Amino acid sequence: MIEAKGLTKRYGETLAVDGLTFRVRPGSVTGFLGPNGSGKSTTLRMIMGLDRPDAGQALIGGRRYGELRRPLREVGALLDARAFHPGRSARSHLAALAAGGGIEAARVDEVLETVGLSSVAGRRAGTFSLGMAQRLGIAAALLGDPGVLLLDEPVNGLDPEGVRWIRELTRKLAAEGRTVLLSSHLISEMALTADHLLVIGQGRLVADTSVAELTASGRSLEEAFFALTGDVATYQGAAHLGAARQSAAHQGATRQAGGIR
Repeated sequence: MIEAKGLTKRYGETLAVDGLTFRVRPGSVTGFLGPNGSGKSTTLRMIMGLDRPDAGQALIGGRRYGELRRPLREVGALLDARAFHPGRSARSHLAALAAGGGIEAARVDEVLETVGLSSVAGRRAGTFSLGMAQRLGIAAALLGDPGVLLLDEPVNGLDPEGVRWIRELTRKLAAEGRTVLLSSHLISEMALTADHLLVIGQGRLVADTSVAELTASGRSLEEAFFALTGDVATYQGAAHLGAARQSAAHQGATRQAGGIR
């Protein structure tokens, strides 16, 4: 299970995540929805230990990500589809991850087959289209056969067949008893994929409910989403937050360099 307990994160004067508390349980696909700049990516980064919360904590199976003994075997994540060396082949990229994570080499070809990249496994990943890069990122997430999966916008760049494939894959993984957290801005796709929804706005939780409950009044999921987030949507917040995050990172590097001198 994934747990967020009072997660709070600031980048300079920007409050990105504000006391966020929720649980993501195994056996179903949990959709993570929110307007641009609502704090979704920052929350995922804190769960994965890439950003340190200013308050609260994010736990996976009761432990912080950094405390996991075999992280690749416990958690698979797709946060950036281009997180690979462009000069490496798809197979060598996965082989390096497998070697570093203590995963048997035979698993590389298994996940390449699962994501449909076997025929291009020897190509340099830097030549891949966005859709192919997404598939490679999903292969990396599946490499350790983990029980927990976090996928941030996994259908970006995929054609309709690829979108349907992601839908079927995530539902299959959840049916196997895994914990699946799926972030997406495609509300219509989430209506077809997710069982449960976490909706945030301006870093705060505005809904923690099932898709069935949210649409029980006869409204579409899109209508329900806009009704929930209409007062907290900050559509230019993503660019502002990105600039604040970069500024905070630069200030941290400057302080570190000052300490070294």
